[in-house]
Amino acid sequence: MEDYKGVIIEESLKDKRVLKEIRITKTRVSPVTEEHKTPWLSQWTLHTVRIPAEKADVVVRELSRSLDESHGGSWYADFRNDIFHFVVFRSKTFKVDIRKPEEYENARSYGRSLGIPENQLDFTPP
Repeated sequence: MEDYKGVIIEESLKDKRVLKEIRITKTRVSPVTEEHKTPWLSQWTLHTVRIPAEKADVVVRELSRSLDESHGGSWYADFRNDIFHFVVFRSKTFKVDIRKPEEYENARSYGRSLGIPENQLDFTPP
């Protein structure tokens, strides 16, 4: 099975050790704008990551535990391959079959319940 690819925002992690367990292929820093709804931060450090399929379940568990729950716990990370898309929140994880786009609605609905802005819940199949 193909590796998973996605983005993890470093500032979303209370425990950054999980970053040592995955391959970071690119990093960029983005200034925070009002649209981000994170006024307590001045920037987001976005790490593009690659996760071997055989390590995905372990990384998902560690990532879920590592996400910062302060400020309403509204952080998430997501990554996908050609079959599945993981959407990882602090207290809940979704493994979406990308061939069934209707499965994304549960992840979006949960994100809304945490107060995540709609424009950040743009999970879609590739």
